Amino acid sequence: MDGMFMGVADLAAVRFSLPSQLLEPTPNLEYWTYLDAGYNPWPSFSTGLFVPVFTTRQDRIAIAQDRNTALTSSACRFMGVADLAAVRFSLPSQLLEPTPNLEYWTYLDAPNAFVAIGTADEPLDRMLEVCRFWFTKDLKYVKGRPCKPYNSCLGEFFRVLQLGNQDNAPKINTTALKGPTSGNVSSASSIRSVKADKNASTNSLSLTVPKHSLATPDGRPVRISYLTEQTSHHPPVSAYAVICPDRGLSARGFDQISAKFTGTSVRVLPGEHNLGIFIDIEKRGNETYQLTHPAASLGGILRGTLSVSVSEMAYITCPKTKLKTILHYIEAGWLGRSTNRVEGIIFRYDPENDNKTTIKDVPEADIVARLGGPWREKIEFTLGPKPIDSHPPEARFTIIDLLPLNVAPKVVPPADKQQEYESLSLWGGVTEAIHAKQFGKATQVKQELEERQREKAREREAAGTTWQPVFFQQVTGNGGQPVLTEKGREVLKRAQQAEWNIDDVVGAAPAAA
Repeated sequence: MDGMFMGVADLAAVRFSLPSQLLEPTPNLEYWTYLDAGYNPWPSFSTGLFVPVFTTRQDRIAIAQDRNTALTSSACRFMGVADLAAVRFSLPSQLLEPTPNLEYWTYLDAPNAFVAIGTADEPLDRMLEVCRFWFTKDLKYVKGRPCKPYNSCLGEFFRVLQLGNQDNAPKINTTALKGPTSGNVSSASSIRSVKADKNASTNSLSLTVPKHSLATPDGRPVRISYLTEQTSHHPPVSAYAVICPDRGLSARGFDQISAKFTGTSVRVLPGEHNLGIFIDIEKRGNETYQLTHPAASLGGILRGTLSVSVSEMAYITCPKTKLKTILHYIEAGWLGRSTNRVEGIIFRYDPENDNKTTIKDVPEADIVARLGGPWREKIEFTLGPKPIDSHPPEARFTIIDLLPLNVAPKVVPPADKQQEYESLSLWGGVTEAIHAKQFGKATQVKQELEERQREKAREREAAGTTWQPVFFQQVTGNGGQPVLTEKGREVLKRAQQAEWNIDDVVGAAPAAA
């Protein structure tokens, strides 16, 4: 519902399709009859958005006019808005995914790929490990559908323990893979657990992460603790931190998006405070990798069949090893059809003069590897500067195959150990009502919750006080790398052992708004 209705003389003459949740469960010819005095065909039906209970034709016409007005006003409301994500608007509960925003926006969909980072001995191999993780971080979009989770409240937080198995991720060793067409790439580590790729040549190798499994030789999976907190409400920003002491790994960053209508889709970009994911490998001399997000588009809004496509560039940089990855996501193909492809290179760069932003900017002499393929399916890489297509099948290696993977389950605190402003507790009443299909009740509970947050904000404004995060030192800033408070470090430490009682850490529930 963008600008397509602006200036239309007769909206009723425009043939357009709405999502099913915005439609009445009634054929048009049944709807427009004239024998309805004293007759109510839907005595109990109410969506929370429209209440189609009426007894006269005049009432029907009035409601139809109101609905057309609502559609047009919705289109007008967001036209020209610089940042749609900063507009705080509330949707009816039946249009929401029964999932808190902070739970939804995590990047450990495949924890086995994360815990395998830093295993390799050579810089190029570790960069490839980071790339392998990168392609799994949004596995939810490959396996699921785009959705609208709940808006986060200021002070809301979410904590989770995820379990991974580093032993089922093949170790990447470019020396063992290097062939006569690979180019000049050095490595010293030995290859292990390399599996044949059944979809390619019998000589081709796959280094993908297998389907999620917790089976390990010693019976103890690797533990990853994750904590995120909504640190800003205007604009909406959340901070997150990840620790994996077993592997000497950590990650952190700020999550924020910027969005606006463009034609028939919503364009989504990282917000100004979202500088990407920062991954630190302690056991490799504290190497830091910065992974920046590309652009995305949410299409199919008017048809009611939502889909996600990715475009523009993503960058992965490691100043210490002086290696950089450019990933170019190709959104539109021939006749504008989505290709869902990505092309990338890994190359040597100068951290003091980081001016290479596109693949064509990079001299071939600096390129040490290339990557490519459909990002929803399988990504291959080759060694050296030559294009992937110029390599024989046995010199192309699968870095990730997403098709057999599944989103890993999360271990969350039991209900009796959750704090008042913990996401699953805060939104529990809304979630229960949605699952029970009691949408009217869900909308009411949601609106009451949101009004309580607005009231707390008014109280702080009247008192002249400023809200401060509980688990992070910064609301935003610090180069995109939030720092944990002592309370935040303690919560993550306890999550490592699945110790969920944190009453003595946070005291009274944070005053969220």
